[in-house]
Amino acid sequence: MAWNEPGNGGNKDRDPWGQKGKEQGPPDLDEVFKKLTSKFGGGKGGKFSGGANFNKVGVSLVLGVLAVIWVVSGFYTIKEAERGVVLRFGQYSQTVEPGLSWLPTFVDRVIPVDVKSIRSMPAAGSMLTKDENVVDVKMDIQYRVINPREYLFNVTNPNDSLHQAIDSALRFVIGHTTMDDVITTGREVVRQSTRENIESIIDEYHMGIELVDVNFLSARPPEAVKDAFDDAIAAQEDEQRYIREAEAYARAIEPTARGQVKRIEQEAQAYQQQIVLKAQGEVARFESLLPQYQLAPEVTRQRLYLETMETVYSNTTKIVVDTKGTGNMLYLPLDKIMSANADNKPTRSANTVPAPQQPAKSNNRYQYPDTNSSNVRPDRFNTGRN
Repeated sequence: MAWNEPGNGGNKDRDPWGQKGKEQGPPDLDEVFKKLTSKFGGGKGGKFSGGANFNKVGVSLVLGVLAVIWVVSGFYTIKEAERGVVLRFGQYSQTVEPGLSWLPTFVDRVIPVDVKSIRSMPAAGSMLTKDENVVDVKMDIQYRVINPREYLFNVTNPNDSLHQAIDSALRFVIGHTTMDDVITTGREVVRQSTRENIESIIDEYHMGIELVDVNFLSARPPEAVKDAFDDAIAAQEDEQRYIREAEAYARAIEPTARGQVKRIEQEAQAYQQQIVLKAQGEVARFESLLPQYQLAPEVTRQRLYLETMETVYSNTTKIVVDTKGTGNMLYLPLDKIMSANADNKPTRSANTVPAPQQPAKSNNRYQYPDTNSSNVRPDRFNTGRN
């Protein structure tokens, strides 16, 4: 049954909100608010006391929710390879180790910095060498962060500052090195010098960076003169190859040369001893003849002459005899002379003259000239001594 239909107990104007009739306007908001506050406030108090209690509870509820959100939002995690730099109102506060940490939101701020990974920064450019040549150089610098605070706050832009330090150090080293050294033999020196200069700049500005390695990638002349420098490099490589070959040959021939030197020294020492002994023998021989010569000088000279002639004639096939003014008959054993000469040919050199030797006594029929004959000419051995 509708609220306003006839037969509703004469209450035609009743509605579910109260006992008012047709003249009822919009619902009274103050009354609705009063009913709600009475529910939260336990139905006690008047109109104004119920509203005050509702405001306190609502504010407390909102503040509690905000506090929970603020506390939860302050938790953060730093990874194992990172360090957290905490800023409080924009100023450095502390460095946080890896793990779960908390900071007051809107008061502190954390900046994670990777301190384990190795970073790479390339460096390249056309540079002027010491001998006023242009060379294109490429390097790769590997580094890592060791002090997050210095890395973030000691320089304005860490990466840009490091790049400028690398470029400055590289240009300084190339400017004090010749082009041949940069391209060929001095690459390791350039690399090491560049690393030392970069480290000095990093330490001076306290950038919080540690160099791991400096890789010298390439160094080449400009394209316009590349062919000429390739020829020069090839010539230098040939020079080094020839030097190595010469050193290898020297090492190979040195033992042989040392052996030859040793052999020559030994032969010289043997020859020296031979000459000394021979001279000593000659001296002893003449010393043994000295008493005989002192007793009979003429006879001794004649005997020496005859022994010498016997030695000479026994080693030659040509004999010259002066027979003028004498009637003596000479007998020459030609068969023995020829056979002796044939026996001596294989062992004698064409340029060798045999030394006089002490003749052995022979039973041949060789007739010596008369000692009193004028053909002997003993005056050849006259020494002027009486």
